[in-house]
Amino acid sequence: MTKKNKNKKNNVKEVDVVLIGAGIMSATLGTLINELHPSASIEIFERLDEVAAESSDAWNNAGTGHSALCELNYTPQRPDGTIDISKAIKIAEAFEVSKEFWSYLVAQRLIDSPDRFIRSIPHMSFVFGRENVDFLRKRHETMSKHHLFQGMEYSEDHELLRQWIPLIMEGRDSEEKLAATKIDIGTDVDFGELTRALFFHLVQKKGIKLRLANEVRDIERANDGRWDVTVKNLTTDKKRKFRAKFVFIGAGGGSLLLLEKSEIPEAKGFGGFPVSGQWLRCTNPDVIAAHHAKVYGKAAVGSPPMSVPHLDTRVIDGKTALLFGPYAGFSTKFLKNGSWLDLASSIKLGNIRPMLAAGMDNLPLTKYLIDQVRQSPEDRLNALRAYVPTAKKEDWELEIAGQRVQVIKKDEKHGGVLEFGTEVVSSADGSIAALLGASPGASTSVSIMIELLARCFPERAKTAQYLDKLHEMIPSYGLSIAADEKLCKETRARSAAILQLDRTGEMVWP
Repeated sequence: MTKKNKNKKNNVKEVDVVLIGAGIMSATLGTLINELHPSASIEIFERLDEVAAESSDAWNNAGTGHSALCELNYTPQRPDGTIDISKAIKIAEAFEVSKEFWSYLVAQRLIDSPDRFIRSIPHMSFVFGRENVDFLRKRHETMSKHHLFQGMEYSEDHELLRQWIPLIMEGRDSEEKLAATKIDIGTDVDFGELTRALFFHLVQKKGIKLRLANEVRDIERANDGRWDVTVKNLTTDKKRKFRAKFVFIGAGGGSLLLLEKSEIPEAKGFGGFPVSGQWLRCTNPDVIAAHHAKVYGKAAVGSPPMSVPHLDTRVIDGKTALLFGPYAGFSTKFLKNGSWLDLASSIKLGNIRPMLAAGMDNLPLTKYLIDQVRQSPEDRLNALRAYVPTAKKEDWELEIAGQRVQVIKKDEKHGGVLEFGTEVVSSADGSIAALLGASPGASTSVSIMIELLARCFPERAKTAQYLDKLHEMIPSYGLSIAADEKLCKETRARSAAILQLDRTGEMVWP
């Protein structure tokens, strides 16, 4: 019996690529692979019955359009009092790369109507108290010298702040020490809408199949070095096996559990710390209309990065929304639609020590989460009133956000450390890779996926055909937007024109 007939008898389907999870990461990677290698066959599996239903969904996403213009946790203060903007520069540059790729897709008519997923909106930072005002002033002085952040304004003047953020300034003491920065090139991105648009385009292509309500149950190495992916159809309860040359695990919080099933050495020592989230969602149209900005504050001393409070204007499903939060919590689930046993299932001999060490080193985080879980509706309202002094309880309702699983990794010095960010884990031969972690993943997804392709397909990534196509999609590829001011301005102008972004600061809303 030939191998082909044997595989047919055993119901094994051979494909080039398997993507696990139908979120923004798989959508981005699938689109890149299809553009760079159109003949590649791709199978995409999603355990839910719709795409972008977990972390990529707008209501589950803790932040949209992360470009380091207003997020204060990306610009820490050094012990000597100076401001470190290196992380902000890296994220801002990566976001410009994302906009370049989206511009290519719009220009090629692979995505219709960019205003369905991206719009212009000012990004602002807002602080109160003398120490925080001093910090924001220094931050502005440092950032405004770099061309990525040119145009950022700073003010402590209450009259000007009332023009910028009237809802936040209403009802405040005229003597209160306040400060804000404002930059008009910020955007609001609905990653749920973008993900759906990417998959709509992908499934039209020959050799690409999206299978919803299909859960990956096992991943194991085949004798020939490829990967056998066992999938259960949750509608029919039937199992089927797919054999792939390359597997990407982009299942959000569920990625760790699937990565462990692969048993690659590179996965050993990784653990996950799940954090749940909640929002206060405004229900009063007049209040929603009174605020038009993404305003990020400063996390309380000792609080983790995911606790940064923000009053966030978004457009979700074509309607303007106003959210405040996030309020964190603890859940043993790794996905919003996951199992309460996820955390326990993730604990293996290889990651017990890193997880325990990270837990001991992050006791303030544990205390913070306990305090968050114990919050009453009045406590949440009081937190909101620090940003909206006139807030009324009846104008806001609680909205459950998505799950985040922060990465725990081995560390020679501490045994284990808790990472706030994203981590790509891949096998030595590049045949399987997984994305772990959270923010600012979605906004920097294009850069992350390009780096993943270069890591997993190093020889192909050096070919002229590959590089020419990559330059067509991302003209700045191989250059540095962060180091070249002229390139930065040209790139932003091109993206703004194609994506129909308003560079004057006047917001474009439906």
